[in-house]
Amino acid sequence: MRKKIIVVLLLLIVLAVIGYNYMYKSHRDIASESVSYTTTVAEVYKAFQESDSLANAKYLDKTIAIYGKVTNIDFKNKIITIEDKLLGRCTNGIPSTVKLQNTLTLKGRVVGYDDLLEEIQMDQCTINQ
Repeated sequence: MRKKIIVVLLLLIVLAVIGYNYMYKSHRDIASESVSYTTTVAEVYKAFQESDSLANAKYLDKTIAIYGKVTNIDFKNKIITIEDKLLGRCTNGIPSTVKLQNTLTLKGRVVGYDDLLEEIQMDQCTINQ
């Protein structure tokens, strides 16, 4: 009987540790990850227009480097728009050297495609000019 209690307690401890590690796992550091794809905004946008499910399978939750021309900058909210088709939320803000119509590369994680606004969404972005 005593052995059963010890086994059950050990099992509960192991399950508690696994559950804790699952719930509080460390966040991904997108800035230090290697990119899965280097591409243009137009190419990714076209992929989502042709087949949302195939594009999601290819790009969703992947770290990509994507380049194009800046069409809108929101310094306060750390949001940059590229070619009116990609909205990127920057982790560390947007450098003041970034200007409209600059061509730059944005590295970040693709979080999806907004059908209503017809734009690709990325977060944890860093900017390479």
